[in-house]
Amino acid sequence: MTVYEHRAQYYETDQMGVIHHSNYARWLESARIWWMRENGIDYSEMEKNGIVSPVTALSCRYRSMVHFDDTVLITVKIEKYNGVRLFLSYRVTDKESGELRMTGNSEHCFVDRSGRLVSLKKVYPDYDKAFVRELEKQNRDAAGV
Repeated sequence: MTVYEHRAQYYETDQMGVIHHSNYARWLESARIWWMRENGIDYSEMEKNGIVSPVTALSCRYRSMVHFDDTVLITVKIEKYNGVRLFLSYRVTDKESGELRMTGNSEHCFVDRSGRLVSLKKVYPDYDKAFVRELEKQNRDAAGV
């Protein structure tokens, strides 16, 4: 399993000296784009081809605080994919201690430049195959196959 690594920056902290909650959404988005590239789906290429994948929902549950200069590991997992919508889950853990810092979920759709929903199965089957391949791999790994 591939894991995105992020080192918390000073500018991400708030007056309490912990990472401000708004930064977690940015971290998850960075992890998503990185994860896509790692799995053969280059988001910049997707955009050049006229497809974007906006966030349609985001939820986070904060488990413990992240401070300046902590390094966290973000695991991205597909929960569901149907060619039009993508549902991901995230686990953010402290690199050094392994302590769970946050869990989250995001939902995305695929739209063309005019904002209309598109099915990757129909318009870009290579992207679709890459998502399906990763989902199948996750399912095999979870089953211990």
